[in-house]
Amino acid sequence: MASKSSIDYEAIPVTALNCSFRKKLGLYLNPTNAVAADWRTVAEMMDFTYLEIKNFEKREYPFEKVLTEWETRPESTVANLLSILEKAERKDVISDLKDIIDDDCRKYLERQMRKPVQVPVVDSCGPRTQEREGITLYDDPQGLTPETFDAFICYCQSDFQFVHEMIKQLEQTECNLKLCVFDRDVLPGSCVWTITSELIEKRCKRMVVVISDDYLDSDACDFQTKFALSLCPGARSKRLIPVVYKSMKRPFPSILRFLTICDYTRPRTQDWFWMRLAKALSLP
Repeated sequence: MASKSSIDYEAIPVTALNCSFRKKLGLYLNPTNAVAADWRTVAEMMDFTYLEIKNFEKREYPFEKVLTEWETRPESTVANLLSILEKAERKDVISDLKDIIDDDCRKYLERQMRKPVQVPVVDSCGPRTQEREGITLYDDPQGLTPETFDAFICYCQSDFQFVHEMIKQLEQTECNLKLCVFDRDVLPGSCVWTITSELIEKRCKRMVVVISDDYLDSDACDFQTKFALSLCPGARSKRLIPVVYKSMKRPFPSILRFLTICDYTRPRTQDWFWMRLAKALSLP
């Protein structure tokens, strides 16, 4: 068991902090405080924009939402949260909640140590691995060679016309890329969330996120984006590529602001758009 002095907060994500801590932290930061820094100050130090903070104000418990959004970013470690609170001169919060933080961190480290080794699953049909077979159109029925893709396309139904154009430009040209388009490539009859997770984690090298106002209201897109980000803090191993193809009335999603955008809305750079996107998807 890790002792308090041996806890490396830099190596522990904020997602390790449980509900009781989040609730108590909100009790300190949610109330408007004329003297001490409140949640708005902390949100600003977490690099949220003015418009994002104004949107958070609509929530009954705004800081819980701030923390949920911030924890998808690569810098969201317990060490950085403590550093932000210290810079905001809220050492009172750190002092009062330190024991809860340490307990949550120790429990997280213990869970990591107890993670089981992946072993084959045996059912009535005989042995099979934890990776599912027969989930896409051209999967090997025997499960020997699962179908793989250059990129998973995250999109909502209202943006499907642009996805068709993406297929035309990236698959049906000399680019010769292979895209995973859920409505086209996934077989019916399986759990959407389970299959989506497997495709993103195991079958696709990259993920293209088609951003629009409707994307912001899609539960499926929200799940896919946050799941992919959780696999690759900092987008180092499974790069996410946000694509904007039409102007937006609502703020760009904060969880993707740290990534370079492929922008189709700028007439001067449209000629380079598909070439840049294809090159990014072709990288090893």
